[in-house]
Amino acid sequence: MITTRAPEFRDALPAGGVLIGLDPGTKTIGLALCDAGWRFATPDKTIVRRKFRDDKAHIATVIAARQVVGMVIGLPLNMDGSDSPRAQSARAMARNLADFGLPVLMWDERWSTKAAERAMIDLDMSRARRAERIDAHAAALILQGAIDALSGALF
Repeated sequence: MITTRAPEFRDALPAGGVLIGLDPGTKTIGLALCDAGWRFATPDKTIVRRKFRDDKAHIATVIAARQVVGMVIGLPLNMDGSDSPRAQSARAMARNLADFGLPVLMWDERWSTKAAERAMIDLDMSRARRAERIDAHAAALILQGAIDALSGALF
């Protein structure tokens, strides 16, 4: 199941469990994970994109190791809410990951990378360190927004 609606996604999940957040970019995929109680999302890794089957295998390894029950994938919409070319790519990624058998929530990620960068600058991270961690931090912001919605903080 792939949806953009948090209530539908929540209904497809067990009561709790680890979720994975993905920030799919053209060169990298940022990964984040949350605790089983859906309180805190934390950055995990940044995968340098190669062939999709390699990227998928890497994601599958994380899913298996952490016993993930659902995926939240960033959906980069245009500022007017319409699909961008990158949004179409994110939707394609969701379809290609659907065979994992996990519910997928496509979450509006407008401004997530900018917000992550601002937070990292506020922490006085160097440009080099920000560059290697930005996508994982953006994935954490995407996932945090989704789990806030799932836990009722945004309803």
